[in-house]
Amino acid sequence: MRCVRSGISGIVLAALLAGCGGGSGSGSGGSGTVVQPGAGTSSPTPTASACTLRARQDWILATMREWYLFPETLPADLNPSGYGTADGYLDALTATARAQGRDRYFTYLTSIAEETAYYTSGSSAGFGFRLTSDGSSTLTVAESFEGGNALQAGIDRGTQILAIGTSSSDLRDVATIFSTQGSAGVQSALGPDTNGTTRVLRVRDPSGNVRTVTLAKSDFTLSPVSSRYGAQILTDPNGGGRVGYVNLRTFIDTADPALRSAFANFKAQGIDKVIVDLRYNGGGLVSIAQLFGDLLGGGRATTDVFSYTSFRPEKSANDSTRYFGPQPQSIAPTRIAFIGTRSTASASELVINGMIPYFHANLGLIGTNTYGKPVGQVAIDKTECDDRLRVIAFATQNANRQGSYFNGLASNVEASCAASDDLSQPLGDVREASVKAALDFVAGRSCSAIGGFALARVAAAPNALLSPDRPNTAQREVPGLF
Repeated sequence: MRCVRSGISGIVLAALLAGCGGGSGSGSGGSGTVVQPGAGTSSPTPTASACTLRARQDWILATMREWYLFPETLPADLNPSGYGTADGYLDALTATARAQGRDRYFTYLTSIAEETAYYTSGSSAGFGFRLTSDGSSTLTVAESFEGGNALQAGIDRGTQILAIGTSSSDLRDVATIFSTQGSAGVQSALGPDTNGTTRVLRVRDPSGNVRTVTLAKSDFTLSPVSSRYGAQILTDPNGGGRVGYVNLRTFIDTADPALRSAFANFKAQGIDKVIVDLRYNGGGLVSIAQLFGDLLGGGRATTDVFSYTSFRPEKSANDSTRYFGPQPQSIAPTRIAFIGTRSTASASELVINGMIPYFHANLGLIGTNTYGKPVGQVAIDKTECDDRLRVIAFATQNANRQGSYFNGLASNVEASCAASDDLSQPLGDVREASVKAALDFVAGRSCSAIGGFALARVAAAPNALLSPDRPNTAQREVPGLF
């Protein structure tokens, strides 16, 4: 892999340079340090003087003034004493950029230990399912994860959660919770994301069977590519031949061997048409996004640009260009269908955008528009407080200098097919609406583009993944995870 970088010795570039090597860096913004993802940092006992609310606020302000991509939006003078939490102060600092749609909670404060556990292994605590809702009455499982308790209890895609309680005697109907407390009430009813939290659920299986189950949250390791359906070769029932299908849930370190294995099989089987399912993928490590581009870029030269990265003028020494680096497992597809939704964001969009200049109308976006995050973060650590501040610090563009897709990629791609997320069918099944549309696209069959009447039809009654206002690391990168 060829990676050009200067001036930063070890910053976590969560949406661009995470795979380029380097070690620990010097401080930034007071006592902060910059680190590489996956390397891990210890979480020492907080020092009282260093971790007071005011000390953390001052560190946040100094870091934002140094690195923020939109410095002109920062308040000239914002008294930290008016804010009772570090998060609240950060929200106020970024309020203008958020109102402009350029920083939709992309800048945030998180835990070093929590992030390290997630990005290195996918470790998190929960029931092990991803939930989607119509926002008013229904709560449905979009996906269950291997190793989680939900799947072990027979709860999988298409299962509807009808009632939630702490015991069988206090079950509350989900529709009632929605009507009285909204989605926040449903999230609260599901309990904190801590190991051992137990809830009783009344569920309706896809077969129509209603049952009551007791489910506990526990630590489990998320597989970025499902062992059940994540990588397979589909046979088009309409005569389009064999098509490679890969569903990537999240961009974490353990996706590397899984993706290499999938593409090695595609290569061995002579696959030249691929469906990449990123419908729920909220992003993650750019080193994995770059690898994904390389695996799809078997026909690319090492002088072909995958992406450009640009910082604000004062930090332009850190600007860089990332070139394709074909791998032993790389294939040279003739057509690619990317399945996306409004939950497809960040590193997922980076992969799609990076391929547009080389595939043009042979690349299609299938489903609905994507989220719209053409910017990335550096991660600055205040280790004594277990604080990691992810600051939007740079923008990305493809080889054609296309970027700024804050409204999603639908207007950037040259071809698209509108399709629904069909919860009645398994992921990776040729009968599932988005997969079916993707098969139509790679076979050259006609479809309705995303936009106009097609977009209105798909958006008429969509479910949205259930997400907290302040998600943890795993919920940011795996939207809807509980």
